[in-house]
Amino acid sequence: MTATEESLSAEELRQTPMLRQYLGVKRQYPDALLFFRMGDFFELFFEDARIAARVLHLTLTSRSKDGEMPMAGVPVKSVDTYLKRCIQAGHTVVICDQIEDPRLAKGLVERAVTRVVTAGTILEDALLESTRNNFLVAVMLCDPGTAGICWIDLSTAHFEGTQIPVEILADELARLSPSEVLIPERLSENLPEPLQRYHGGEDSAVFTVRPDFEFGHQAALENLLQQFGMRDLSGFGIDSREPWLAAAGAVLAYVKDTQRGLTKHLCRLSRRHAGEFMLLDRTAQFALELLETQRERRREGSLLACIDRTVTSSGARLLRELVLSPLVQRAAIERRQAAVAEWFEDDKVRERVRDALKGVFDIERITARLALKRASPRDLAQLRDSLEKIPLLAQAIADVKCPWLGELKGRAVDPPGLVDLLARALVQEPPLAQKDGGFIRTGYSRDLDELRELRFHSKETIARLQQKEIERTGISSLKVGFNAVFGYYIEVTNVHKESVPADYIRKQTLKNAERYITPELKEHESKVLMAEERALALEQDLFEELRSAAASRVLALQELARTVAQLDVVASLAGVAREQEYVRPSIEDSTCFEVEEGRHPVLATTLGRESLVPNDCHLGGDHPPFVIITGPNMAGKSTYLRQNALILLLAQIGSFVPAKAARIGIADRIFTRVGASDDLVRGASTFMVEMTETANILHHATRNSFVVLDEIGRGTGTTDGVALARAITEHLARTLACRTLFATHYHQLIEMAASEPLIRNLCVDVREWGEDILFLHKIVEGGTDRSYGIHVARLAGIPKSVIERARVVFAEIERLQQIVAVPVATENQPLAATTLSQLPKTSPAPSPAMPSSIEKILHELRRLDLDRTTPLEALQKLFQLQRLVADLARKRSPRPHQGNDGRGLFDASEGCQDSLARTEES
Repeated sequence: MTATEESLSAEELRQTPMLRQYLGVKRQYPDALLFFRMGDFFELFFEDARIAARVLHLTLTSRSKDGEMPMAGVPVKSVDTYLKRCIQAGHTVVICDQIEDPRLAKGLVERAVTRVVTAGTILEDALLESTRNNFLVAVMLCDPGTAGICWIDLSTAHFEGTQIPVEILADELARLSPSEVLIPERLSENLPEPLQRYHGGEDSAVFTVRPDFEFGHQAALENLLQQFGMRDLSGFGIDSREPWLAAAGAVLAYVKDTQRGLTKHLCRLSRRHAGEFMLLDRTAQFALELLETQRERRREGSLLACIDRTVTSSGARLLRELVLSPLVQRAAIERRQAAVAEWFEDDKVRERVRDALKGVFDIERITARLALKRASPRDLAQLRDSLEKIPLLAQAIADVKCPWLGELKGRAVDPPGLVDLLARALVQEPPLAQKDGGFIRTGYSRDLDELRELRFHSKETIARLQQKEIERTGISSLKVGFNAVFGYYIEVTNVHKESVPADYIRKQTLKNAERYITPELKEHESKVLMAEERALALEQDLFEELRSAAASRVLALQELARTVAQLDVVASLAGVAREQEYVRPSIEDSTCFEVEEGRHPVLATTLGRESLVPNDCHLGGDHPPFVIITGPNMAGKSTYLRQNALILLLAQIGSFVPAKAARIGIADRIFTRVGASDDLVRGASTFMVEMTETANILHHATRNSFVVLDEIGRGTGTTDGVALARAITEHLARTLACRTLFATHYHQLIEMAASEPLIRNLCVDVREWGEDILFLHKIVEGGTDRSYGIHVARLAGIPKSVIERARVVFAEIERLQQIVAVPVATENQPLAATTLSQLPKTSPAPSPAMPSSIEKILHELRRLDLDRTTPLEALQKLFQLQRLVADLARKRSPRPHQGNDGRGLFDASEGCQDSLARTEES
């Protein structure tokens, strides 16, 4: 017995048939919220009611006097609003509806579960985002090191899968951004590390555990073959032995379970081939702000928002998919480029296409609801309106020259006869709710027209009947009336009682009159009283016929929806290219990357092209593949890094790019290490996250990859950071030789270009006027040894006193570094620690001449040829230098030096001696 049943006495269970019906359904779905239809409300009981009251902010009531049966309810007409909030809170909802008319029921109204609503199986437009897919994903482990993954969007019939290395599983899930993830029970006990990483992330999906047998390969294969009516899957280009098909079978079984077997719109399964698309990990998606901005997590300001000019929901979803899955095959890229180029040149055709598409609704999702018997009259009306636009679309693309557009032209056809049927049957603007009726057009059904005539024109009918009876009987005062108790009647005063015809049947006697009925009047009464109910029932039947007729064209409608989406995307990319003056890049199977006067696509759109300084970029080919970029903050280094990565990505989705000219060698991956972030939940510091992301690059980048690095090594000590940055640079340049843009404030790395032919220096041009600087945002040849951090801090609003003190500290550090020609900082004793005690409290005093004893020591250090010095000679020389330093230390006598401000300062020569002594001791 369940906890719910235990709260009831046996007597209560015996006396409440409805409650026993409820509990019978609840036993089947113990972990879901059960919405139980009772009249105009969906009711929840017991613990479900408590949860719903908390999540949905409902008033908790009780069905029993003692309050032992808590209940809460939501109106049927607004259930979608409450469903959305339940799903967002992570709950599964079971809808148990009335499948019998309560007026016709004999005893308890028959109820049944009509659907199970989970995060990954939503169909209603009110619960979905129109511009993105709602994926349900199944994941399983295959061979050692690989995972089978399959995803489905029930609302669009997108059904796809593949087998991937386990290590990129989290990145693939980040690309799909599913609402729900199915895993086998055996996997839930010990999640693979990538799944743990994804599950604990900010954008993680709901994880649902399913029985292990649903992931069995044979059962899955049989399920798939039954679904598609095929003997094998070779027609889809899939080998039936592929292990990932077990995940496909599991996700299909889950969909059938939640949709009560209604899955006819799932007509095809696709295999995603790794060699066709670029993998963009979640780090690159976030750093490049492909879908949303880093700080506000808003779509505005992202690359997708910048290039999205689509006018259909299916087009917007497809464009989003393209941004996250750039192509890596030259032929596929150039095919899409050719289509964009044709409409880039022809503004009139492009705008005619867009005008036709503006009247097209979401055919993909309407088709899914048709197949699942969820389509409303308004869905059918939107389908009708969309299909009426297809001839205009076909006419707009009738003269296309691009071969791929020619293929799409052949698919831009509406299913024969469907639009005419829907146009004849449906009113122009049907009501939203099917149960309200009024959506079938007058003239479509003679029987329905007659019922409506009785329903809406009964007064005129009664008036005609009354006049007819007056003429037949000669009784001028005869009246036909209606009473809620007796129904329709004929009233005759007692004066004319003798003139009443023989076929009149006495119904009621009044003081001065008699009331009668006739067979004709009774028949009319029956028709009038039942007209509304019968009209509504007939309208429902006619609607089911229409819905079935439309659902029979599922394949044609899905093909049309895909064609509409592709045409919309091509028009969008062409429109953006024309509007922003993009150029068609040359695509090559090489490692070159040459961009002339490139611009950041998002900034060019939001700020205007005129406000940006264009910059060239040359990597690979005839130029070194590795570029070190130095310069101050706010000068444009990070913008330069991101803009070139985005130009590459745009080129590989088949788009034009924001530049004067471009040659793009296809990249297999784009890697980024940008910005500072931590992962406190997993105990990872900012530096740990930085190193983890860098390690991922070093392990997986190839010669064909494109790498963007910003400030590697800044999360640790200066010496550690420089050492790591140099070693990482050497590995990327020498071992991988991949195209890399590396922005850094470690000016020590600039010297690498002199000895490394694969490394080149660039810097951001800056102009100085006294204490002011001007950022020119121009990338030029060479390196810089200044970061202008204090200037940037002043522009940011740091208090003036702090800025002045920073200048004093900076000046003294530079003075000490000039005095001591060897590096002061060591691995265990950074520069700041060795010089902090020597910094003046105000402005520095003029530097005196360097003492001759220090010059002698430095001279000896400089003349040492370490390559030709034996270990014994080195020890002897070190002993001599140590004695000189010891002598200087003994002679050191700190005495106050009166500067202009009257405060005590160490003598400059003694400060130098102290610095050198500390250096030698360390």
